[in-house]
Amino acid sequence: MAVQKSKTSKQRTNKRWANFKVAAPTLTECPQCHELKVPHQVCKKCGYYDGVQVVTEKEKKED
Repeated sequence: MAVQKSKTSKQRTNKRWANFKVAAPTLTECPQCHELKVPHQVCKKCGYYDGVQVVTEKEKKED
């Protein structure tokens, strides 16, 4: 039966799986304002999701 000479550290073990690249997020066009947004999330610019306004824009305060 084989016996290891020394323990493999956590850092050395994790280095084997660290060779990957993170993909860029997928972006889709908002049907209301035509800005790029993350799919299945509320549009940050207009506040619409699935054709319904979910978030209302705050009124601009005039000084």
